[in-house]
Amino acid sequence: MKLSDFDFDLPDQLIATRPVRPRSSARMLVSQGGALVDAHVSDIAKWLRAGDRLVLNDTKVIPARLFGHRTRVSEAGETQAALEVTLLNPHAEGGWSALVKPLKKLRDGETVVFGAGLEARCEGRSDGQARLRFNLEGEAFEAALNAAGAMPLPPYIAAKRAADARDKDDYQTVFAKTVGAVAAPTASLHFDAALLEALAAHGVAFTHVTLHVGAGTFLPVKVEDVTTHKMHAEWGEVTELAAREIASTKAAGGRVIPVGTTALRLIESAARSGEIAPWRGETDIFIYPGFEFHVTDALMTNFHLPKSTLMMLVSALIGQDRVKGIYDHAIHEKYRFFSYGDSSLLFPES
Repeated sequence: MKLSDFDFDLPDQLIATRPVRPRSSARMLVSQGGALVDAHVSDIAKWLRAGDRLVLNDTKVIPARLFGHRTRVSEAGETQAALEVTLLNPHAEGGWSALVKPLKKLRDGETVVFGAGLEARCEGRSDGQARLRFNLEGEAFEAALNAAGAMPLPPYIAAKRAADARDKDDYQTVFAKTVGAVAAPTASLHFDAALLEALAAHGVAFTHVTLHVGAGTFLPVKVEDVTTHKMHAEWGEVTELAAREIASTKAAGGRVIPVGTTALRLIESAARSGEIAPWRGETDIFIYPGFEFHVTDALMTNFHLPKSTLMMLVSALIGQDRVKGIYDHAIHEKYRFFSYGDSSLLFPES
């Protein structure tokens, strides 16, 4: 299985740099039973039945891009260095991994001072990253970060424009709850309160899980033999309640439909025994064609980067030939791609 098998040509003008408003007005390409239907996210109830369950990732994106300075005192006097910090992922024992530019300007034990009373001490450096521990925790940390930080937009958006105040709303789901992600579960950005209420009235149930999406989600695959690729690890949790809800839906004949590849990767990580079970920890599950799905019956997802692990995941669920046809259609019909782009609803043949 070659990396080139998951490549395609995408016109640059189809890369979305802003989402549409309202959220649910985004276009949605539905693939079911061999047919393609051009629709909108607001139409999704037409393809869902009472008793189906949508699985939503409730991770909350932090404004992970920070600008600060460190102060150093030497015989020559006091000097300062400006530093740009991008938080990558939280550690179970506290603290964060972070990219620091320029890293050579920061030593172990030194403190970086940001705005809003936020500071971080460097506890070590390795593999081009720093380990930082902040002076605040909990709600105080979140409040200071919201005041001092900027949203860490995906590289393909950041290359076109800088993050601004609007992104703090646009790049966050309406049901975001558990702080820890540095990238959004972007398929979920299409949901607003009105759509969630309409789906509930239609008889669709919801289960919330948490997978803290890391910056590694944007890392390119660098090996031609994709089966040798090593996935980045991300922390997630499927609670006992969530596992019970998913299991009851399956037992009753309803369909379990994760919203986004992050939710799919998490519930399949929790179901490697063949049945869904409570699960908590880091997952580096890599889903590519040949993967055996245990709980996923369909997938709502955005349109992904060429040669990405997300293209491989979608191909594993519905087949490489179908994916090629879907993407050819999406490009011809000028769907908007990537994090702020349009959506798709994909049902496997079986």
